[in-house]
Amino acid sequence: MPAEGRGPDLRQAGEVTRPRRLAQSPATPLERVRQLQTSLQAKAKAEPAFRFYSLWDKVCRADVLEEAYHACRRNDGAAGCDGTTFGQIADHGQDRWLGELRQELRAGEYRPQPLLRVWIPKSNGGQRPLGIPCIRDRVVEMAALLMLGPIFEADLLRNQYGFRPGMDAKMAVRQAFWHVSDRGRSEVVDADLSDYLDAVS
Repeated sequence: MPAEGRGPDLRQAGEVTRPRRLAQSPATPLERVRQLQTSLQAKAKAEPAFRFYSLWDKVCRADVLEEAYHACRRNDGAAGCDGTTFGQIADHGQDRWLGELRQELRAGEYRPQPLLRVWIPKSNGGQRPLGIPCIRDRVVEMAALLMLGPIFEADLLRNQYGFRPGMDAKMAVRQAFWHVSDRGRSEVVDADLSDYLDAVS
């Protein structure tokens, strides 16, 4: 107890700590999502046996959906089977559209739409099927990826290049070339076995 017989001035202590707390909190949705991703990945690395049973509340967060929308917007792409474009979403109001999507997700009423099937010509004269999801489904998929990606990233080996941030197929080809040319190894296994299966049958 202080000599003057008074307790600590809690109001003054609150005024001192409050600005510091505000300065440390992430300001933008992107920063908040990155902080959440960092926390999830740190937990996955620190406790490999830990199971993340409930991530749905994180997928439904407003900042996660907003960042997922911005990521999909950067990728652009054609409209799906519902015909909705990014321009129409902007006209409707992006925040309103995201709010409606969030309500659907939280209420358990969200249902993905069918894919729009298009055919892409291949260099050998054939065609490759491509399924285009509608924008709302792309946003939900991206939100799930934003939450699941860091968790699975913790378990992947450094020589796994597929569908990882900052890595691509060209890096895998360069690594294979290095093993063949510089290290003297001669065996290369092609992961796309469909060409071999067609030749056998």
